[in-house]
Amino acid sequence: MPKSVHLMALGIFAMVSSEFLVGGLMPQIAEDLDVTIPQVGYLITAFALAMAVGGPFATTAVLRFRPRTALMILYAVFLAGNALAAVASTYWLMMVARVVTGTVSGAFFGVSLSLVAQITTPQTRGRAIGVAMQGLMVGTLLGLPISTLVGERWGWRAAFAAVGVITVIAAVATRIAVPPLDRADDSGDFRQELSAFRAPRLWLVLSTSMLIIGATFAAFSYFTPILTEVTGFSRSAVPLLLLAYGAATVVGNAVVARLADAHTIRVLVTGLALNTVFLVAFALFADLRIPALLAMLGIGFVGVTLNPAMISRVQRTANARPLVNTVHSSFITMGVVIGSGIGGIGIGSFGLTAPLWLGAALAVLAGVTLLPDIRRLRRGPAVPVPASVPVATGGARRVERV
Repeated sequence: MPKSVHLMALGIFAMVSSEFLVGGLMPQIAEDLDVTIPQVGYLITAFALAMAVGGPFATTAVLRFRPRTALMILYAVFLAGNALAAVASTYWLMMVARVVTGTVSGAFFGVSLSLVAQITTPQTRGRAIGVAMQGLMVGTLLGLPISTLVGERWGWRAAFAAVGVITVIAAVATRIAVPPLDRADDSGDFRQELSAFRAPRLWLVLSTSMLIIGATFAAFSYFTPILTEVTGFSRSAVPLLLLAYGAATVVGNAVVARLADAHTIRVLVTGLALNTVFLVAFALFADLRIPALLAMLGIGFVGVTLNPAMISRVQRTANARPLVNTVHSSFITMGVVIGSGIGGIGIGSFGLTAPLWLGAALAVLAGVTLLPDIRRLRRGPAVPVPASVPVATGGARRVERV
């Protein structure tokens, strides 16, 4: 595995840690900036929306550069955004910082995953993507508790400074270790990047990823109130339970990464089926500690961990270039927004177990979007074409792969 792949994981870890940082520092930020807790919550929403909407625009701005140069530009802007957050004296300056860092994070996912595709062979690409995405899993596992710990000991501004230090380390290592590769698209033609989106199948594939993540986050967003008010765990136990959940995502991501290349559709179908079972089991037995805990760990094992298979499927459907990867990241982020949104609506109407049922429904809907690929799998493999080679079909460009 090239060292550059591990460096992409470190960069993604920095981005994800910044994303989750505010969630663990809400009281301190609200008190220091003289705002309410809901207003601080909007900083989290702003980051997610900036990542989903602004990410593709940031990616187009760096398409003309080689991958390493593009990454260095994104690191510089991200570092500036975190520095602004660390010294922000007003709420609106903090909001600007979150929009900047969210936008850069979306672009970073696209550019870094494109670089991973360039420096690995088709046979190892799924595993390499899994290694890079461990930055997301470890960031989810450690980002929130570490930021909370740093914020409580040295203040919330120190937590942003810590993310800045990680960013500098990742940027320096990237400048030294990542080779100066050519652009993924040597022509640099933005219209060629856009042409991939003319294929209707790509939009269906993107919607699958959005629904998979939405299914998981409909439940994950409300684990704390469910575990404390329905299952009966104490508040002090919840951080440990979420740490166990994060550990399950790290293990699940490693397993999926090993299988993502050879069995992409089977992995997605199996993962969705298991996730549906775990979500339903959690909803049915939410008042029983052991079954609820096992179901929660199961969701961690087969939920967001499907990312390597999702990314492989998108790259084979279209290409492995930065814009496609960034738009895919936007769909994943919208899945987070949709899942948490409908989960909250469900709680207001049907109670705390509603997000679990709604998550199961989204997982089933995601399975429906997989039906065309399941039929293709049953008919047998297509003519093998390398994943990075565009194939012209009816004015659109697509990629076929066994």
